[in-house]
Amino acid sequence: MTAQDFWDDPRAAGKLSSEASRLSGELERADKLKSDLADLEELGAMALDEEDAGELGQVVEQLGVLARQAESLTAQALLAGKYDDEDAIVELHPGAGGTESADWCGMLYRMYARFCERQGWKLELIELSPAEEAGFKSVTLAVRGELVYGRLKGEIGVHRLVRISPFDASGRRHTSFAALYAYPDLDTDIEFEIDPGDLRIDVFRASGHGGQSVNTTDSAVRITHKPTGIVVSCQNERSQHANRDYAMKVLRARLADYYRRQREAELADSKADKSDIAWGQQIRNYVLHPYQLVKDTRTGCETGNVDAVLDGDLDAFIEAYLRWEHKKEKSNG
Repeated sequence: MTAQDFWDDPRAAGKLSSEASRLSGELERADKLKSDLADLEELGAMALDEEDAGELGQVVEQLGVLARQAESLTAQALLAGKYDDEDAIVELHPGAGGTESADWCGMLYRMYARFCERQGWKLELIELSPAEEAGFKSVTLAVRGELVYGRLKGEIGVHRLVRISPFDASGRRHTSFAALYAYPDLDTDIEFEIDPGDLRIDVFRASGHGGQSVNTTDSAVRITHKPTGIVVSCQNERSQHANRDYAMKVLRARLADYYRRQREAELADSKADKSDIAWGQQIRNYVLHPYQLVKDTRTGCETGNVDAVLDGDLDAFIEAYLRWEHKKEKSNG
């Protein structure tokens, strides 16, 4: 960072400066944990010598707090993948089931929006397609911040909800599915050209939130990349030109992910592969009835505080995934 030509490439320099700041913060947290642990060891020794059960109980309680902080810091240190420090393009889609799944998609959108807010990340809405009665048919977001893709990659997959349906007059229990997909938002280190002849560009009338032009002009844009079948759309900007530019940006991110998975053998089973949004494919279950429980099917991480999770408290699940992924990678050599 002290090199004279450091700022010749502003994007690379900014990225490196952010990484240096992040690592410095992690070192400070680690040093404070060491200091706090040393203080507790002294207090614990004194409590034992004086046979002070009350003081010893407080020491044990504080040790539990430090243990949780250490687990969080350890998980943070596991974010060392090639694309973990990149921003992300995030998509949410409901599964089969009509209004139930569309509403669940809307609940997930709120959950991840609250999670991003808790992280201090910037969230940009690219495309939002409301369903007829409730929820959404699709949501596309750009998420910018520190270690975004690294922390969201474990959320890729199908999410299953079990609840008493608010749309069922008989009050029956329903199961709904929705899926999250995420892609690193890269300028891209993979060189490829997009042939205009490979694109089908459709314009249509926006159907959701936006400016005064929404529902009055054909400003929304849908781009289909015919060779891969990848489809992206954007309707959040006021003009057709701006929506087309943003849709092309998302398409490049999707294609970069597609070509990267083709090129790199270790990503052949990439989590971005889209499986059926249905029973047996879920990575996490959210049960609201007959009991309350959120449980990850991969890591076993669970909590009965469903309301907190749906309000964006996902740190425990994300950190458990990072540890699980690291353990799996080690066992695979």
